[in-house]
Amino acid sequence: MHPITLNEPFRAVFYAPFYVAEARGLFAAEGVEVRRLTAGDPTKAAENLLSGAADIAWSGPMRPMMLRDRDPACPLRSFCAVVMKDPFLLIGRGPRPDFTLSDLPALRFGSVSEVPTPWWCLQDDLRQAGIDPAALNRVTDRSMAQNVAAVLGGELDVAQAFEPHAALAEAQGGAVWHRAADRGPSAYTAFYATEARIAERRTEFEAMIRAMAASLRWMAAASPAAIAATIAPLFPDVPDTALTTAIARYRGLELWPTDPHFPRAAFEQLRRAMTTAGILTGAPSFETCVDEAIVTRALGG
Repeated sequence: MHPITLNEPFRAVFYAPFYVAEARGLFAAEGVEVRRLTAGDPTKAAENLLSGAADIAWSGPMRPMMLRDRDPACPLRSFCAVVMKDPFLLIGRGPRPDFTLSDLPALRFGSVSEVPTPWWCLQDDLRQAGIDPAALNRVTDRSMAQNVAAVLGGELDVAQAFEPHAALAEAQGGAVWHRAADRGPSAYTAFYATEARIAERRTEFEAMIRAMAASLRWMAAASPAAIAATIAPLFPDVPDTALTTAIARYRGLELWPTDPHFPRAAFEQLRRAMTTAGILTGAPSFETCVDEAIVTRALGG
């Protein structure tokens, strides 16, 4: 096998299964050499795949869906489901156990600016609850870290962010008010590559799928502390206690599936959210956007 160039879009705790596979030598155990490079953002990762600068990347399945909707000839396809629930949280000052989304229009709210999918999905949740997203008093141009700091400082009431922002905020008096993962399946992260590269590197990609299956199994059985210790070198600025709390929360929410087969319900939730947000003009199909056959071959049925 030849070495594989793998792009991560950016560093995030909810990508833990990929880091576990690398740290525990699971790719190597399957006979494949994987060289992980950080693209910096999901758009750059997609560009690297299309140009041939990278063989494979992980990212939201929203990207093949969106690009294929714009251009049916786009060759990108997702496979190997790794994060199949929404990892984003709403964080406020102090506990508010009675919080519901119907409370949001009356609050000063900071939404995620770094990536689009969490806001698309939250908009869909709001609409299903009979709430107009346009009615929110929403800050749109600040980072998650800035919004959480504004909540803790009293400038905002609630912020949308992923871990470890929530765990870090809890240590300073913040609290998680809402967990997007509670809505159920949502297609958040999988491998993706061009159809040509999937055909060319089938052997290596199938080995990587088996490694991810092993990573998911290990994470389902390991303690949050053990998982946190495994990925801690990639998060040098996050205290061990916060990283363990973040992993424990995500595992409790069943963010990571027990195997890498792609659940159709997760795809359909994301497609609906992207449609209601006005991102998709058509309805790209599961079969067009997802290569489930390579996972079936890799895992032997």
